[in-house]
Amino acid sequence: MKYTITGDNLQFVNVELESGEQFNSVAGAMVYMTGNVRMESMLEGGLMAGLKRTFSGASMFLLKYTPQGGRGVVGLAGSAPGKVLDLNIGDGSWIVQKTGYLGSETSVKLDMVFQKKLGSMLFGGEGLILQKLSGNGRAFVHACGDLNVVDLKPGEQYKVSSSNAVAWEESVAYDISSVGGIKTALFSGEGLFVTTLTGPGKIVIQSMTLGDLAMSLYPYMPQSSS
Repeated sequence: MKYTITGDNLQFVNVELESGEQFNSVAGAMVYMTGNVRMESMLEGGLMAGLKRTFSGASMFLLKYTPQGGRGVVGLAGSAPGKVLDLNIGDGSWIVQKTGYLGSETSVKLDMVFQKKLGSMLFGGEGLILQKLSGNGRAFVHACGDLNVVDLKPGEQYKVSSSNAVAWEESVAYDISSVGGIKTALFSGEGLFVTTLTGPGKIVIQSMTLGDLAMSLYPYMPQSSS
């Protein structure tokens, strides 16, 4: 499989498949495909696996793409302005924010994972369930805004504003911590808690969340008069 990621803040991932290669995506991610690509809805892994995908923010049925009679191309994109990130799952499993998964080679397994600590569930900004990508092959994740990838050394910590942590390698410890005193919490605009990521491993941080984007646009939306 070959691929390119094109665009600026409304990116495509353009996947080139040779005969015998297959590719999966979530429902609604496909923007275009060449005429020789067959697309099928598959309940990959059975009913329980499909339900687990639904709980993790993905679709119950995955779409499987198979080229017929030569090379085929599939183009995928996210549902909001943002970036597409490629992850080599063969180097290790990744934990991804809910709805982050876009598509992958069929050798990549998409599963759900529960937050390990109650504080992370309540205040970490990601909720109870996250996505886990394991196995081998290349996977693609979409998130709103621009993305910053940081490779943390053992013991190195980053404190990230809630919901801005897009993904991290499974070796990274994930927790929440207080932003500081009451005055800091009230006037920093960050709330009471921030996400704490501790290395070793790579983390991905987004500059804007979908919620931030919605709130910034809300004042400009038409308002009904009463």
